[in-house]
Amino acid sequence: MSEPTESPPLSPTQLTVLLVSVLFVALCGIAYELIIATVSSYLLGNSVYQFSITIGLFMFAMGIGSYLTKRFDGDLVAAFVAIELAVALVGGLCSTALFVVFPFYAYYKPVMYGLILVIGALVGLEIPLLTRILSEVRTLRTSIAHVLSLDYIGALIGSVAFPLLLLPHLGLFRSSFAIGLLNVAVVLFTLATFRGRLPRERWFQFAAVFVTISLVAGLAYAEAIRSFAESRLFAHSIVYTKQTPYQRIILTQNERSGKLRLYIDGHLQFAETDEHRYHESLVHPVMALPGPRTNVLILGGGDGMAAREVFKYDDVARVDLVDIDPAITTLCSTHGAIRRINGDALHHPKLHLHHTDAFNYVLDTDTKYDRIIIDLPDPHNEALSKLYSVTFYKMLVRCLTPKGYFATQSSSPYNTRESYWCVARTIAAAGMKPFSYHVGIPTFGIWGFQLAAADGSAVSGPFRFTVETKYLTPGVMEAAVRFAADTSPLDVPVNELFQPVIYRMYRKGESR
Repeated sequence: MSEPTESPPLSPTQLTVLLVSVLFVALCGIAYELIIATVSSYLLGNSVYQFSITIGLFMFAMGIGSYLTKRFDGDLVAAFVAIELAVALVGGLCSTALFVVFPFYAYYKPVMYGLILVIGALVGLEIPLLTRILSEVRTLRTSIAHVLSLDYIGALIGSVAFPLLLLPHLGLFRSSFAIGLLNVAVVLFTLATFRGRLPRERWFQFAAVFVTISLVAGLAYAEAIRSFAESRLFAHSIVYTKQTPYQRIILTQNERSGKLRLYIDGHLQFAETDEHRYHESLVHPVMALPGPRTNVLILGGGDGMAAREVFKYDDVARVDLVDIDPAITTLCSTHGAIRRINGDALHHPKLHLHHTDAFNYVLDTDTKYDRIIIDLPDPHNEALSKLYSVTFYKMLVRCLTPKGYFATQSSSPYNTRESYWCVARTIAAAGMKPFSYHVGIPTFGIWGFQLAAADGSAVSGPFRFTVETKYLTPGVMEAAVRFAADTSPLDVPVNELFQPVIYRMYRKGESR
């Protein structure tokens, strides 16, 4: 490094700009952490793992960066400006880089870890440098107090702004570019405030202009970049996308057949070609069981397909459909092709929508149901695990009439064998006798379901279906209860509310 040089004392304006910079440095740093962790959760799943790894590596890298500042001499303000420009460029491009590299899966994690380490190290360099600059005009004790307090305030603002403002209004791509522009704004204010004092000032100005143009272009073309990146993840054309506070929704269409597929957070929810196999297998076995079926509860199923099957029974008087995300039910109740597929079930006069968490609805409702149909996403993360827990199944019994039944989709007994049988074991631990069955769905492969009676009695066939079906027959149900050796029951642990194990089993099966 260069020899130390004498610097003129800081003016009050320069001091204020550097103090405000501390706040923005912290705000941007925490935002980059959250962006990388969110992108990785969306692409790889297991949000606890992704956020834990991101935060841990980021803090480690910040420590490395802080350690390296002892090697910095010379003009520290110039060093801060150069680092801030590097943070703006690397951080601004981080979400785009991750999406673009994901199709080349072997390179994803190295790129992800590299971005975390580089951004973390750069952010770690900035705070000690600013502290040293400020200590030239204030005592070290005062400088540390001001820097750390503004650092924590900036981190708070960034962590609150990301889920409430950035993600829902800008999305992942625009958010990273916008945060990068905040870093550039710090650079521009610093250059203006320290005009005539910095070495290589013209170089910094050109670099700031280049980074600004790059990030503004990225912000302007974020939708095109996002469409290009996401199109590489899906086999067919993307016709609709929406980032909601809960999830990312993508609708694709086969260019030749025109058939639709709906994805949530990258996981397929339905394929038009064979969704009838799934929804008939989920709904009709439980609806065909003896007893009243006046009141029906559907948990999930915001696409309206399960409701379509339920409304084939004339004696159904009321259906409550609970889906946390109003964006799903809005899409599926207004999109012409989806309304055709679901038979306009979401506009049925007997249907009542509830946009709330399924767990909380079951916990709070006083309504008793004759049938409960669970059409929720697979337990691919710890948040969904609670909807496959002993506690949740016991809560379902409380919502059922004494002669009521519930059915749940349970993922694949072949691809995710451990988690499938974990659902059965967990239902049994809740005091019921699970009736396990599976069918073949071309898009999904072998797919499994569970049935159970509220009174704990065993459910048994034969099943007779009195409504029209495209796929399901009594013969199909007879075969559905026979499991081959590689899908047969396993001795797996029970999934508890506060000891979730099912999502780890599911991820293990997915990795195979």
